[in-house]
Amino acid sequence: MRKFVTPIGNEGMYILDTASWRIVRPVMNKEKCVECGICLTYCPVNSIEFKNDKYIVNYDFCKGCGICANECPKGAIDMVEEGDDK
Repeated sequence: MRKFVTPIGNEGMYILDTASWRIVRPVMNKEKCVECGICLTYCPVNSIEFKNDKYIVNYDFCKGCGICANECPKGAIDMVEEGDDK
């Protein structure tokens, strides 16, 4: 699992596990998605990636903020509780 390294002043560096904050996660509906990339643009932790001509969520980084779901013009991203299989 990749993690961000973040400076903390005189204390040095530490690893920030943004995924550990998440209580809800974004789930993309590929039928509604038009591959516009707006979700990738707005994601504050760069957890949305473009691979194999598709946008996917890398849950190693996603903190579940919901910005991607809020900004999606097609409503193709639903926020679901962690542990829900969807």
